[in-house]
Amino acid sequence: LAYGGWTGYNYWQNKQGAQAGALYSEVERAAEAKDLTRVERAYSDAKANYPRTAYAQQAALIAAKALYEGGQADKAKGALQWLAAEGKDPGYQAMAKLRLAGIQMGDKAYDEAVKTVSGDFPLDFQPLAADRMGDALSLQGKTKEAIDAYRKAYRQFGEGNEYRRLVEVKLAALGVDAL
Repeated sequence: LAYGGWTGYNYWQNKQGAQAGALYSEVERAAEAKDLTRVERAYSDAKANYPRTAYAQQAALIAAKALYEGGQADKAKGALQWLAAEGKDPGYQAMAKLRLAGIQMGDKAYDEAVKTVSGDFPLDFQPLAADRMGDALSLQGKTKEAIDAYRKAYRQFGEGNEYRRLVEVKLAALGVDAL
């Protein structure tokens, strides 16, 4: 009985993964073809039917990019908000938050962007979140807070990291040294 249950569960999981993978592939093909209707439909199906899979989370990122580039920023934000709130993988959640904050800054919703990049991020994403925080604060004219955020990002990026140099340039533009 236990073996049968285990076998049945594995079969169900494999079937779910295959179906979610097919929807992910559809999102990819539709995004390449710039068919936003198909992107939305396939992404919505993946989100509704297979929300716990990595495929649904990846589909959200691709759908958000395609929708944003297609002039549908609100729908792109919706996909990123879903992933940031409901995603199961911390890395995908972090990417969604960083991209969402970028769209929010483009919309001049700086307070929302600051809120989006506040909080917990996986270790590898913390310097990127601090940098994005600095961007949002700088755009608000909060120079001192922006400098603090940029310095935090600078310290967290490893030496030799190319992105660290960009943060250094941002700090120089604000008239201060990195350290």
